[in-house]
Amino acid sequence: MCPGERGTIKAKANFNVSEDVAALRKAMEGIGTTEKTLIDILTHRSSSQKQAISKAYEETTNRILVNDLKGDTQGNFENLLVALARPPAVNDAKWLIKAMKGTGTDNSILIEILASRTNKQIKELSALWKVMIFLTHYKGARDESTNVNADKAREDAKALYHAGEKKLGTDESKFIEILCKRSIPHLRQTILEYKNISGKTLQKSIEKEMSGNLEELLVDIVKCVMSTPAYFAEKVYKSMKGAGTDETTLTRVMVSRGEIDMLDIRAEFKKLYQNSLFKEISSDVSGNYGDCLNVICGGED
Repeated sequence: MCPGERGTIKAKANFNVSEDVAALRKAMEGIGTTEKTLIDILTHRSSSQKQAISKAYEETTNRILVNDLKGDTQGNFENLLVALARPPAVNDAKWLIKAMKGTGTDNSILIEILASRTNKQIKELSALWKVMIFLTHYKGARDESTNVNADKAREDAKALYHAGEKKLGTDESKFIEILCKRSIPHLRQTILEYKNISGKTLQKSIEKEMSGNLEELLVDIVKCVMSTPAYFAEKVYKSMKGAGTDETTLTRVMVSRGEIDMLDIRAEFKKLYQNSLFKEISSDVSGNYGDCLNVICGGED
């Protein structure tokens, strides 16, 4: 599958960087801001096109696009537009830095990024910023082959079973080695074989045998192996469930997946929660922020 094929944010045909730069500048100069123009351009250009716009914007105006967006918008809408304008690896780095700032670390963000990003994304992130992560084994070293050897998958399933369920104590290093380095297709087969051997799911075994950050990371990896879109559908649902909205998570997921698999996330959301993502967003957030999120969502199902 080609990158962006299942995303809602796609490259614009007949892209004209000069026209976009002029339109963005016009939308933000003078009194008032034309928010519709900002939303339209930043949600209908690919990441590489937006980087070309940012570069040309600075060369043409001697101004930084992200700084102008910050100066002309505010709150959740500002955060959303700024994230849309930045390269994905810069966003991941910024989100990780923020997660590790202050007292304590928001491990859920670290875990989400480690569990869901591809080797290429992890390596691009590492090139920007050497992330000091509690799990040193995870270095974007996952096997990327698509061939599955059922015998080897069965061997790994047995190794996981003997490292956890069948052992007094848990050999965590074996779980890390297999779940962080084997290919996604291989792990899908391993998860099936594990259930045949142990009678329970690998996720249930991890939840029983482990705790804390490692448990959360390995469970999230298993969820992403089975279905990354379902994993993010759950994240989005939880960000809007109950009183109040976790706009930070909602923004991060919608921006980071908009160009990758938002169409699949929408489909999984509807299947899991019997409601469209568009309707859920519309009932939970409003204003320019809600309008922009609904464009990223791809409109009504």
